[in-house]
Amino acid sequence: MFFMGIDVSKAKLDCCLLLDVLSNKRRAKSVANSKTGIADLLAWCTKQQVPVHELHAILEGTGVYHEQAALVLSDASATVSIVNPAQVKDFGRSLGVRTKTDGVDSFVLARYGALLNPRAWTPPAQEARALQALLSRREAIAQDLQRERNRLEKADATDTPPLIRQSLVDSMAFLEKQLAKLQQEIDGHINKHPGLKDDRDLLTSIPAVGPQVSHHLLSVIHNHDFQSAEQLAAYLGLVPVERQSGTSVQGRPRLSKAGPARIRAVLYMAAIVGTQHNPHIKALYQRLQERGKTKMSALGAAMRKLVHLCFGVLKTRKPYHPNYAI
Repeated sequence: MFFMGIDVSKAKLDCCLLLDVLSNKRRAKSVANSKTGIADLLAWCTKQQVPVHELHAILEGTGVYHEQAALVLSDASATVSIVNPAQVKDFGRSLGVRTKTDGVDSFVLARYGALLNPRAWTPPAQEARALQALLSRREAIAQDLQRERNRLEKADATDTPPLIRQSLVDSMAFLEKQLAKLQQEIDGHINKHPGLKDDRDLLTSIPAVGPQVSHHLLSVIHNHDFQSAEQLAAYLGLVPVERQSGTSVQGRPRLSKAGPARIRAVLYMAAIVGTQHNPHIKALYQRLQERGKTKMSALGAAMRKLVHLCFGVLKTRKPYHPNYAI
C-alpha cells in the first residue's frame, strides 16, 4: 500500500506520495482542486508506478473543499481516510515538525497514514448528501431572515425612511417563502427515500425529538460511519473534558464543543423539553441535580443522553419505549 498525504485548500491540492516508509522517499505534486486536477493526479500516480487500487489517500476534514477529492478518489478505487486536523497537528509535533507549509503538511499526512493506518472512509449515499445540502441551505436562509428581522426592529426604533422599511419587509417576505419551500423540499426528500423516512420515524418516537432534531441527526448519522453512541456524542462535542492534575489544577469539567454548533443548539432546546417529558432524561436530570451538579452540567448530560437514545433506536430498529431500563 502506498500512502499519499493531501493538503487541501480552496484552489489546489498539495500532494505527497510516500514511496518508501523507512527511508521517507517521496514525490510531491500540486494540482488544481477540481475534477480535472484530480484526474491529472491519478495519471501522475500511474507514472510513478503506483496502482490506484493500492493508493491510500489521507485528507483532513476541513470545511467542504476536501469532499470532491475524496469522492473522486474513492470512485477511482483508491482508499481514502478523512482525519481530524487536531490529531494530525499533534502527530506532526511528535515528529518534531515545526515548519508549516503546504508541502510539509502533506508529508505529515502521508506519515500519519503510514504509521497509524487510519480507517477507510465510506462515501455517504447520494440522498444523504442531498439532505445535508438542503439543511445547510435552510440554515443559511433562516440566519438571513433573522438578520433582516433585527434590522427591521432597529428601523422601527429610529427615524428610518419608508423606502428602506418597505425593502426590509419585502426581503423578509421573500426569505419566508424560500424557507417554507426548502422545508417542503426537505420533508419531500425524506419521504421519498425509505431509509431516511424509517429512521426519521424511529427518532421522532422519542419524546423531545421533533422534526428539526431528527432532520439534523439524520444528516449527521447518514453522512458518517459511527460505530457507537459514544462516537456520535464525541462528534457532536457532547463529551465531558476534565482538567485535573494533583492538588493545584482542579478545573471544572466542560463539554468539548468540538462538533457543529448549530446541532448542539437544537439539541440543547430538545434536552430542556426532555427534562419535562422524557422519562429517561428526566430521571437523569433529577438524579444529577440531587448530587449537586449545576443546571448547565445536568443539561449537558441530558443532551448526551438524548443522543444515546437516538443512536439506540436506530441501532435496534425499535421505537422508543418509555419503560425501558427504568
